Amino acid sequence: MLRLSELKLPLDHAEADLAAAICRRLRLRPEQLHRHLLVKRSVDARKAGAIQLVYSLDLELDPAAEARLRRRCGSDPHLRPSPDEHYELPLKLEPGEAPDPRPVVVGAGPCGYFAALMLARMGLRPLLLERGQPVKQRSADTFGFWKGQRPFDPESNAQFGEGGAGTFSDGKLYSQVSEARAIVRRVLEELVAAGANPEILTLHRPHIGTFKLATVVRGLRRAIESLGGEVWFGCRVSGLELDPAGRQVGAVLLADGRRLSARAVVLAVGHSARDTFAWLRQAGVAMEAKPFAVGLRIEHPQQLIDRARWGEQAGHPRLGAAEYKLVHHCRAPELAGRTAYSFCMCPGGLVVGATSEEGAVVTNGMSQHSRNERNANSGLVVNVELADLEPYGAGPGDPLAGVAFQRHWEAKAFVAGGRSLRAPAQRVDDFLAGRPSVAGAAGVVPSYQPGVVFTDLGACLPPFVVAALREALPAFERRIPGFCRGDALLTGVETRTSSPVRLPRDATSLQSLNTPGLFPAGEGAGYAGGILSAAIDGIKVAEQVARWVTQWAAAPGHTGDLQR
Repeated sequence: MLRLSELKLPLDHAEADLAAAICRRLRLRPEQLHRHLLVKRSVDARKAGAIQLVYSLDLELDPAAEARLRRRCGSDPHLRPSPDEHYELPLKLEPGEAPDPRPVVVGAGPCGYFAALMLARMGLRPLLLERGQPVKQRSADTFGFWKGQRPFDPESNAQFGEGGAGTFSDGKLYSQVSEARAIVRRVLEELVAAGANPEILTLHRPHIGTFKLATVVRGLRRAIESLGGEVWFGCRVSGLELDPAGRQVGAVLLADGRRLSARAVVLAVGHSARDTFAWLRQAGVAMEAKPFAVGLRIEHPQQLIDRARWGEQAGHPRLGAAEYKLVHHCRAPELAGRTAYSFCMCPGGLVVGATSEEGAVVTNGMSQHSRNERNANSGLVVNVELADLEPYGAGPGDPLAGVAFQRHWEAKAFVAGGRSLRAPAQRVDDFLAGRPSVAGAAGVVPSYQPGVVFTDLGACLPPFVVAALREALPAFERRIPGFCRGDALLTGVETRTSSPVRLPRDATSLQSLNTPGLFPAGEGAGYAGGILSAAIDGIKVAEQVARWVTQWAAAPGHTGDLQR
């Protein structure tokens, strides 16, 4: 087949118009086009008065027409042979061939689930350990906490439990990672097989939504278990047993006292597993602090964003709720090197409580698949560099200085919110003027649960973050009229944008630099930034685990015992 890209049609085109446009573009007679398959659809909204849909399509053609068009592929940048996007497993063992002890995966987020799923498809019978609860129980605990119906549970919340932090998000499935299309396609196909809407295979910026994600992660779990893997919940890993000579992984230690023999451990714990980072440092596993970003959540009426992006076409069923992406490079001399930018924008969504510890307030955003809540929200964050972290560490080069930095400002937000897990909030006009907001003023209705306390957010963030956001907001107004309207709402704090640590790994084997058999993976290890990139990393790590396990099993004199 041939792939045609950048085919543009008006927003209100009929289905038959697509085939006609293909024939016009390629000078085909209708009978020469046997069928067309949608590969990707995106929106070109650069001209709000003339929004277009942009298509990429695979074409099945009459042999003579295909031969003629193939000769044009070199000269036409939008026509090429359809690429092979089929993903092949590097290994497939028959039943009974899997070596003991089986691979252990720690963490049931997208990275851990995809690592376990690929290991299971290769016949390696992985054991996946998750400290939190299955998604049904986790959802009850988390929504119950938000609604004030259940106490906060440090082991079952927006960060910990089946599905990872991405379960309570917009479920975005796009990323800036550059990976082979076959791996990206495999991730999307597995998600569809697990229950996601098939439209994610063709939309340019696909998303799943929180409620649908709960269905999808259960589908991934069932697939792993049907292939001989196991998933254990309520199992917090508290350490590793390492060979004294070569630091080779020998076992996983659980908080309840159990010891599980293991020669290969995928560590996919997510960006908020601070107790895990602590015992990893104590065990001497290679680790370093890394930059991240912190800031606030901003809310506007979704209709404002729709009008700014879509113009008169706002509300069109083919467009849905509009998104935005904003970046401002600070100009003030004292802010040199600082960038303020939107993060994890959630159209038609909610601002939610995302702490994983008592005495802390953390915000995040989420949307359902419908994206039909009244407000749009996004993180507005500013980069935090290693030099900013030094005062918070236990000493020079402390790999956990970023964790201490996050905790410091999360505790400040907790105090500003009245020590009740409500979040501090402020109107944009008050934030820019440096004065506290007071309850009762008209404006954007806060969506944050368990509720907000109006105050001065300037006390909840480092001064350089406050200054950078105050410079950036008027600049964003020039991009989106109304963005800086006085009654737009800011809620704090957003601190879990990415992991504050990185666990360095070998570029080829993907194992820890100083702990053979340990495979740091995903967002918590510093190698991903969202659902799609985490899932991709899980697949890549699973491939290397399979090679490691089979090589180890083939070595003379190996022994193993899988103990529960």
